Amino acid sequence: MVNKTTIDDIAQMAGVSRGTVSRVLNNHPSVKESTRARVVEIMAQLNYSPNFSARHMRTANSNLVGFGLINDDVITSPYAVDMISGAQEALWANNKVMLVVNAGPKAELTRLSLQAMLQRRVEGIIYAAEYHQAVEVPPEMTDVPLVLANCFATDRSVPSVVPDEEQAGHLATQTLLAKGHRRIAFINLGGDPPPVPAATGRLLGYQRALAEYDVPFDPGLIRFTNQTPQDNYQLTLDLMQRSDPPTAIFCGNDRTAMGCYGALSSLGLRIPDDVAVMGFDNQKDIAAGLWPPLTTMQLPHYEMGEWAVRFMEAHAGQQHLPPVQEKLPCPLVERQSV
Repeated sequence: MVNKTTIDDIAQMAGVSRGTVSRVLNNHPSVKESTRARVVEIMAQLNYSPNFSARHMRTANSNLVGFGLINDDVITSPYAVDMISGAQEALWANNKVMLVVNAGPKAELTRLSLQAMLQRRVEGIIYAAEYHQAVEVPPEMTDVPLVLANCFATDRSVPSVVPDEEQAGHLATQTLLAKGHRRIAFINLGGDPPPVPAATGRLLGYQRALAEYDVPFDPGLIRFTNQTPQDNYQLTLDLMQRSDPPTAIFCGNDRTAMGCYGALSSLGLRIPDDVAVMGFDNQKDIAAGLWPPLTTMQLPHYEMGEWAVRFMEAHAGQQHLPPVQEKLPCPLVERQSV
């Protein structure tokens, strides 16, 4: 049954004004502790807690952390699930819970989502993105401790945690080189030049690994995908039709590897006997479902969510957190495609 108790009911029972009840709800310092205690007690008796429990109002601690998501579809992606899980596990360890809102790409929706979190007295906010990117932080968001996950402020004024894209590109390429491959193609994300930090960092890591093995960088082995299945398939065919085709292909994500598998199969080539394939993301329903199962890089979404909470907890009581820019390593997940 819906609780129909109103602020006016509480004010009448407590013998105070409606404004006083509102100030209690907003934790205003002008309210006497005896008055606050009486109002909170009546709210508890009537089971009235629109924003947070009466116990939390007494301490001004909501035990809630807001988790804002930037992109429309991020909340349904496997990446978001992992990031939320990492954050929630860390919060549970401290008897806290998380309020998740989908902020979306629109400024008005972001404002409303932020308002909803602040009204519920969140102790901090984790602002997360579906993919590694720069973001403009709404000024109101810094009213509480804030950590960015899988994104960073353009002016680097807010603490953030992101994947170490260069380390990942380096490890992926180094793994192929260690298997004896010297003609390694890279189907990278986006355009030329790469538009996102992930593509830029992974390309740098790829080039660094080649240099360490004294393998000349060949721009002819680099392709940029628009991430459609057709493009992933066609780019692989294009690479394999060269007079000196690659013996290994590093794919910018696991979806790209799907198209790569299809193209290699159409050419009668076996993975990994004829061509090795390296993916990126470890999107399990793809990587483990391909045959042979795909060797790929794991994006540290769970670890980013966990790190964001632990960093916030380590600086409890500080409204403005140190603007640390953390990069987490991406581990290799070995299967049978390399």
